[in-house]
Amino acid sequence: METVYKDLARHLDNTPGGFPATESGVELRILSQLFTPDEAELALCLVMMPEPVEAVAKRAQKSAQGILPTLKEMGEKGLILHIKKSNGDTFMLLQFVVGIWEYQVNRLTQQLIKDFNEYVPYLMKSQETHKTQQLRVVPVEKSINTQLNIMDHEHLENLVRSQSKILVAPCICRREHTMVGKGCGKMEEACLIFGGGAYIYESRGIGRTITADEAMDIVRKGAAQGLVAQPSNSVKPMNICLCCDCCCQILSNIKKNPAPARIVNSNFQAEVDPDLCTGCQACEEICPMDAVAVTDGLADVDQERCIGCGLCVTVCEFDAVSLADKKEMERWEPPRTLVDTYMRIAQEKGLF
Repeated sequence: METVYKDLARHLDNTPGGFPATESGVELRILSQLFTPDEAELALCLVMMPEPVEAVAKRAQKSAQGILPTLKEMGEKGLILHIKKSNGDTFMLLQFVVGIWEYQVNRLTQQLIKDFNEYVPYLMKSQETHKTQQLRVVPVEKSINTQLNIMDHEHLENLVRSQSKILVAPCICRREHTMVGKGCGKMEEACLIFGGGAYIYESRGIGRTITADEAMDIVRKGAAQGLVAQPSNSVKPMNICLCCDCCCQILSNIKKNPAPARIVNSNFQAEVDPDLCTGCQACEEICPMDAVAVTDGLADVDQERCIGCGLCVTVCEFDAVSLADKKEMERWEPPRTLVDTYMRIAQEKGLF
């Protein structure tokens, strides 16, 4: 494998999302399918801050006009971030997940999917050690009750209706599973992208612009299908992913952990009123983390596994299940912006 891909892998590993090395070198095979050697060389000259082409050219020791077409093509491929502005374009390094991978939704191949699925457990394992995750979990609207100490940034509808622009994009996780014959049949249009991110997706021909009402219809349909709402981990999120536990690479790998609640950034957990529970098992069946078990006719919630998504509440016809606040010491206050989130993760990784 060419040295440039090893160098790029190390460069990506120094981003908040990480890109850890493996013994098999599968991560290098992934990069070689996405980047040409010249593109990989140029990506090494980018940082996670938007810069004009002149700054990148100086680092690459090449002319600005000479590298500009390549940078633009890399932007079109979703390998880097190309921000188009009236006062001049800027370019920025993308981390692998969340970042490069999600932009490949229309460029997937069987081999790329195979290699990614081999690699993702290593990637997720490296991210589980951070206190700050890239996504957080908020409860579905139907599960919210008046007793909860819930903030505006934890209300799905508030998050959606406060956006100036909304785009819905295909879920890359369900698409790639469908392509290899392992799809779950749940809705594919399930990634809501907001603001500037929506404009970038739109410029690349990914997804479609929708209204807030249409977005809320998608959110409600997702809840009915048992999808977990995961906004980016900031007060002002860039996106909300509606995730299933079978295809979503983040949820499915967290589910393998013996204590998902210790990994997921969430402020709520489910509890059961034994006087109202009939043991119907509806909550057990919908729980994405296998946190609910019905024994001797009563449901019981394993608090080490519950991530506070509220799906169990939506299917209980007897009002036996409800959400409750986590203890004050366990509550999570997300960073204000996504930039703050990544700065915090970088600090936890010891990158500065």
